[in-house]
Amino acid sequence: MIDATHAPGLRSWVASANLHSDFPIQNLPLGVFAPPGGLPRAGVAIGDMILDLAAALPGVVAAGPTLNPILAAGAPRRRGLRQLVSGLLATGSPDRARVEKLLYPAADCTLHLPAVIGDYTDFFAGIQHATNTGRLFRPDNPLLPNYKYVPVAYHGRASSVRAPGPPIFRPSGQRKLPEEAAPSYGPCRNLDYELELGIWIGPGNEPGAPIPIARGHEHIAGYCLLNDWSARDIQAWEYQPLGPFLAKNFHTTISPWIVTPEALAPFRAPAFARPEGDPAPLPYLADPADRAAGGLALRFAVAIRTRRMREAGAAPHVLSRVGADALYWTPAQMVAHHTCNGCDLHPGDLFGSGTISGADPGSFGSLLELTQGGRTPLSLPNGEARGFLEDGDEIVFTARAEAPGAVPIGFGACAGVISAPPPAPGR
Repeated sequence: MIDATHAPGLRSWVASANLHSDFPIQNLPLGVFAPPGGLPRAGVAIGDMILDLAAALPGVVAAGPTLNPILAAGAPRRRGLRQLVSGLLATGSPDRARVEKLLYPAADCTLHLPAVIGDYTDFFAGIQHATNTGRLFRPDNPLLPNYKYVPVAYHGRASSVRAPGPPIFRPSGQRKLPEEAAPSYGPCRNLDYELELGIWIGPGNEPGAPIPIARGHEHIAGYCLLNDWSARDIQAWEYQPLGPFLAKNFHTTISPWIVTPEALAPFRAPAFARPEGDPAPLPYLADPADRAAGGLALRFAVAIRTRRMREAGAAPHVLSRVGADALYWTPAQMVAHHTCNGCDLHPGDLFGSGTISGADPGSFGSLLELTQGGRTPLSLPNGEARGFLEDGDEIVFTARAEAPGAVPIGFGACAGVISAPPPAPGR
């Protein structure tokens, strides 16, 4: 639903918001922040500032360090909240004098996870990533037979999903190279990133009550960026026969702001255009409205900044750019499939889309693809080379929603720096 909050001519009295690359007044993403010396609380990003949401709207937003109650309330409440906040921050607002005192510079604040995450599920919806990685291991049969029928996923570890800030400690585990006779325990040698779209669940469902595909979008409360850090050498040894474990559960970084479906209304797009010959989705995954507008017009970028680059004051170097149209399955299809067996979702549950990659190297969403499994290292502008990540490397994800006639909005950065592994456990 597009309304006055999306108007291209709408401006804010918060000067930094106007023409802001990520957070103009047309965005108004939700998050949890702590001002200097203060406790975590709900906030809205507006330009380079953060609005204390509960203080600005007492009686409308409950005070507290989590957005789970807002996520649980569903789209009508989010829409009403968005309209109230837009009115407070728009040019000419009669509330400016009161609200101005409730703004904090974002640079001075600490950003937290926006919700308590009960469960985290990581999908595999990037068909080109599935093809690219499959080709490394199965050149003659890169895509497994179930891929175009089933939104493949695995259950991840919710406790290790974190907002940007904490270091990403290089994980340790069992790893075994093909030429080694037996595995050894030690720090990951092939540490990688994976570019993903995070999907926040809003209202849940009762156990045993699947969510129909036509109503899947009603259970999505927002989106973020997600980095599914991956220990490739540990993964290669442990993943058969049950799939990812220690290679994935050590750290997942998400961008801290929830960009709502309401903010993204002008950026709805058709779902993935399945090539002729691909099977049609099974009936429980098929919906004409989702096919017409179940996708998102998003463009992502992945950049690296090594320790040497930071010390030299160099900007991050962009490794790849790709669009969300590379996702074979829509968020609503993920919701429908996740619940088709009666599984119950809850407000604050998180999905990862799976790695988003295109067909050419300039659009690959992981180093595994960019370097052909580390065999062809990347050359960086300062002369460094990377097969996989080294300690001190920083990876930064960004995304931008753009559509004709709409003010572009962004997600803020999803960034993390690789740190040396923590001390080995004692005997």
